[in-house]
Amino acid sequence: MKTKAVRLYGKMDLRLEEVDLPEIGDDGVQVEIISDSICMSSYKAAVEGGEHKRVPDNVHENPIVIGHEFCGRVTKVGKNWQDKFKEGDGVAVQPAHFYKGTQQALGYSYSYCGGDAQHGNIPMETLVMDCLLPYNDDVYFYGSLAEPMSCIIGTFHAMYHTKAGSYVHDMGIVEGGKMALLASVGPMGLGAIDYALHCDRKPSLLVVTDIDDARLARAESIYTVEHARECGVELHYVNTAKTPDPVAALREITGGKGYDDVICFAPVKAVVEQADGILGFDGCLNFFAGPTNNQFKAEMNFFNVHYSYTHIVGTSGGNTDDMREAISMMNSGKINPAAMVTHIGGLDAVVDTTLNLPNIRGGKKLIYNQISLPLTAIDDFEELGKTDPMFAKLHQLVKANNGLWSGEAEKYLLANAKKLN
Repeated sequence: MKTKAVRLYGKMDLRLEEVDLPEIGDDGVQVEIISDSICMSSYKAAVEGGEHKRVPDNVHENPIVIGHEFCGRVTKVGKNWQDKFKEGDGVAVQPAHFYKGTQQALGYSYSYCGGDAQHGNIPMETLVMDCLLPYNDDVYFYGSLAEPMSCIIGTFHAMYHTKAGSYVHDMGIVEGGKMALLASVGPMGLGAIDYALHCDRKPSLLVVTDIDDARLARAESIYTVEHARECGVELHYVNTAKTPDPVAALREITGGKGYDDVICFAPVKAVVEQADGILGFDGCLNFFAGPTNNQFKAEMNFFNVHYSYTHIVGTSGGNTDDMREAISMMNSGKINPAAMVTHIGGLDAVVDTTLNLPNIRGGKKLIYNQISLPLTAIDDFEELGKTDPMFAKLHQLVKANNGLWSGEAEKYLLANAKKLN
């Protein structure tokens, strides 16, 4: 069959084109992709082309479909997988399957499957590694956000702590401890706030920082101090640009003791060093942000490493269990990552959006693969609605949901937007 797909041919060379999908055979599964959330990692793949660790060296001859945060439904099932999947099943994907230790992943390595396509043939590696996951909901954008949420969940699980005289690492954040999320009111930071407030292993103190009052105000309007208190968490929002000594100001909130868990969401030297400076005894710093500069460096206080047992860990993505936890928490209503989404668009918006992603303010750019629509900010719905009835209705729907994208908005959009030719 033929499908439209956005494929990478080399550095900053993305093309929306028609692709002939091969027949799946007995060992295949084919899916219709409803939604995909554009990730900064796709921009990095476009910047590096064949030099990217997950992208084939010969990508100019063997183009790959980009996008790895996708959700859809099964359309065809080979006979060897019919005991597990059937036509119409909702599915989400864990793109990093680590099959036999390889770096291959959906959205980086395959010619016939990726998030930015109308249809795709799921690679055998994904099936064998149990990374095509059941998604039992008719709101597809949550399935797309399950992958970024799994990265956040994996970060919380990767934190570790020790006890005096023991060499055993106690995995996870300190329950009832002090936690700081630095530069964390972007899309992934918002997801981290949501998870910190609603997971089973909460901190007692959560401090969220940024240097932009408007972004901090939006975060606080979604995750309020009052709601956090109901969850048993003391929540503070801090603009670190407004204090001459951010480290001292942040430590003061803890009574000078510092933080058990600190996650850094920006690959900025000053922010990393600030994170190091606020660690308490046995404090763990997670460098979440992925830099594009392979020579990125920051200083760390090794006196504290020796005498205060501070340590650092980095995470890049979650695993399949993290993905399952994300889906379960969303389906049960424990978390609502809709706060991540600030823009929507159709498949024909992917090339320009991906190549210009660092220059587009806001959070997640959510793509609906079966429609044609320029990338559009949710904040612009009201103005666009003055001349376009579809956007007028979408504005009503998101306004009724605290300004956030919703399942009702998704269903209305899919029923009324122009189909992609």
